[in-house]
Amino acid sequence: ENFVTGALARLQLARAYVLQGDTTKAKTVYNDFLTLWKDADPDIPILKQAKAEYAKLQ
Repeated sequence: ENFVTGALARLQLARAYVLQGDTTKAKTVYNDFLTLWKDADPDIPILKQAKAEYAKLQ
């Protein structure tokens, strides 16, 4: 459970950086989140959403 909570906290942090306009930090934290979830089911909605958000920053 802590693993999931920590990963979701990273996702929220990445979103906060986007809102602040800090895309460099946002990309780093999104990448951290996606690395933690690399073996997760790719159809999980939150993972699909995070990938879409990350792609917009590229």
